[in-house]
Amino acid sequence: MYLPLGLRAKVVILSLFLLCLPWLGYEYVWEMEKYLRHGQEKTLEGTTQALATALHERPKLFDNQASFLNQVEKGRDLYAYPIAGPIQLDGKLADWDLYQHRTLNYADNHLIYRRNESEPTNISFTHMVGKYGGYLYGYFEVNDPQVVFRSRKSLRVDRNDHLVMATQSPDGQFRRYIIANTKSGWLSAFELPADPTQSTPVEPESRIQGQWLKTDQGYNIEFRLPLTMVGSKLGFAIHNVNDTNNRQLVNVIGTSATDSVASLGTVLVPSPEIESIIKGMSHNSSRIWVVDNHGRVLAKSGDIRTSSNTWADDLNVSQPNSFWQRFQQQYLLPMYYKILTRPPQDFIDSLQDSTELTGSHIEKALSGKQGSTWRLTPDNKAVVLAAASPIWIDDKVMGVVIAEETTHGIRSLRNRALEKLFNVILTIMSMGTLALFIFASSISSRIRRLRDQAELAIDSQGRVRQQIVASKNRDEIGDLSRSFSSIVSRLGQYTHYLENMSSRLSHELRTPVAVVRSSLEHLGLQQLDEPSQKYVNRAQEGVNRLHLILNNLSEATRLEASLTQAESCRFSLKKVISGCMQGYQITYPEQSFNVHIEDKAMPCQGVPEYIAQLMDKLINNAIEFSDKGSAITVSLTQLHKQAILKVSNIGPLLPKDMDSQIFESMVSIRPQGVNGKPHLGLGLYIARLVTDFHHGKIKATNLLEDNIEGVEICLTLPLIDEK
Repeated sequence: MYLPLGLRAKVVILSLFLLCLPWLGYEYVWEMEKYLRHGQEKTLEGTTQALATALHERPKLFDNQASFLNQVEKGRDLYAYPIAGPIQLDGKLADWDLYQHRTLNYADNHLIYRRNESEPTNISFTHMVGKYGGYLYGYFEVNDPQVVFRSRKSLRVDRNDHLVMATQSPDGQFRRYIIANTKSGWLSAFELPADPTQSTPVEPESRIQGQWLKTDQGYNIEFRLPLTMVGSKLGFAIHNVNDTNNRQLVNVIGTSATDSVASLGTVLVPSPEIESIIKGMSHNSSRIWVVDNHGRVLAKSGDIRTSSNTWADDLNVSQPNSFWQRFQQQYLLPMYYKILTRPPQDFIDSLQDSTELTGSHIEKALSGKQGSTWRLTPDNKAVVLAAASPIWIDDKVMGVVIAEETTHGIRSLRNRALEKLFNVILTIMSMGTLALFIFASSISSRIRRLRDQAELAIDSQGRVRQQIVASKNRDEIGDLSRSFSSIVSRLGQYTHYLENMSSRLSHELRTPVAVVRSSLEHLGLQQLDEPSQKYVNRAQEGVNRLHLILNNLSEATRLEASLTQAESCRFSLKKVISGCMQGYQITYPEQSFNVHIEDKAMPCQGVPEYIAQLMDKLINNAIEFSDKGSAITVSLTQLHKQAILKVSNIGPLLPKDMDSQIFESMVSIRPQGVNGKPHLGLGLYIARLVTDFHHGKIKATNLLEDNIEGVEICLTLPLIDEK
């Protein structure tokens, strides 16, 4: 037999299916990105290997760059930073502002000579060299409180403040040059003898050009010389003279000593030959570096911030022309990119102007193996992949080729895949949501119909008014509907039995009660002894009590029957209540009443006799529960279009949770046999029947005021407009 899936199983299966789709798609895209990154890493390693192959076994490219040093000392070994344009040689140093982060400061820690050890060093300078075209540019910003120029009449060039420059020329010769001016202006440069013990004779050197400018802090020297004059060794030294009379040398501060080739530091000038090679072999999405075995940059090509990326070349979207493309461009993509991130082009590239490179990939390449690494930019906006391959010369690693790329292309490709995935997910989720909405609407409408039928099946008094129509659907709601229908049907039969039981009992018991009563009356007319007469009297009392019970049962039954056929009329509620209270004051002379009836007609639609019967029950109930000597308070007021009748007495409080149950049939909270009369709990039940007939509301509450305890019954009846 085929059994359909339950509602819960359907919802769970459908929900899990809809949730798995986006998760699986998202995981697939991320896995794809991992493989793309791996492919990019291998591609970049292949690029570096190809470029390194072009530089293998070419020692001339590296000999001139001092790559055979065991150690590079910063400040002593210089780097000629590539300059963007020619420097204006005016001594003002304004053209060097762009490169201030590359300057070096020299002070006591670079002291080469001091005449008097007790004298403090009073000079320092800032220095930098750079390369543009075929020239080596440089400047010295010297802090010297006493500037001493060369005497015009003197043949000596070393008895004054001057700059000594020493180098090993490309032909291997040790050469020294001196710059010694007689005043601020164009440089006066001379070549010194190669022997450092000799300072004369000197020969003018016109290839060294520049300006000497005196400043408030000292003086500036800005110069240039052809790269053909500079080899792989270079050193500078500022010689300081303070006294214009004796002109003795006080101290010397420089990048290195200038008295021999061995004392000189190295200078690394980016190789134009290597740059031409890597420019011819690099592609537009990578930045290529070539460094020596000390990590100093020999050549660079490309810019990872401005380069286009070949991974994303095919991802450019044409101008949207269809409705879907316009909708996606205007609404969907802005929503998607609240989660996704577009690859930025304005990230911070900390290595853009680097002259030295370090890293695990470079160390691995220097050990003879290919290496690669990933790094985040300082602003965390971009991920950069760097791969390195060694350059071999005579079985020795003399340098490293490094290629760098961002992952912008892969991220763009991933974003495009996620856009399509989100479109599919959005479509599936929309269709699934619509299906679930229709499914849930169908379920909720069936549940609402079942709820409405259940509410209408039983009234507020618990009577079954109508049956629930059983559903034919074979699911949980159908089963529930059939169960409710069966329950209401059985409850209706039982309620019908209970409703007719009192009238049946009243009818069936009246005849035997009448027979017993008549027999007792005839027996009472005969002469009986005292013990027999006592038992006859007891039997008579029992029959009277039984007769009273039957009358009470029949009263409630008759009232329920008469209410269905009663004809209502217009009457004054004030007159009815006033008349009833006058009668109670006569009927119960020992009971005191506090009566407050507002002087308004209070027209009402209904049956005045039933209102009087309701008052009888309320007053009788209040008298029975009142403390001896206390008054019963009755008030009738009008609030808007409602009449409010309150009957309160001082006495015992209602038990907990009995304020609404006392108006039900056969419910009584008084002890049995009070005042010698049986109580079936029908008085307040009759009051509720009358209230419901007049479309009113009745409730009972406990009174707790000023140490006075009691119960108040409040009746609210709707009024009609006066005509």
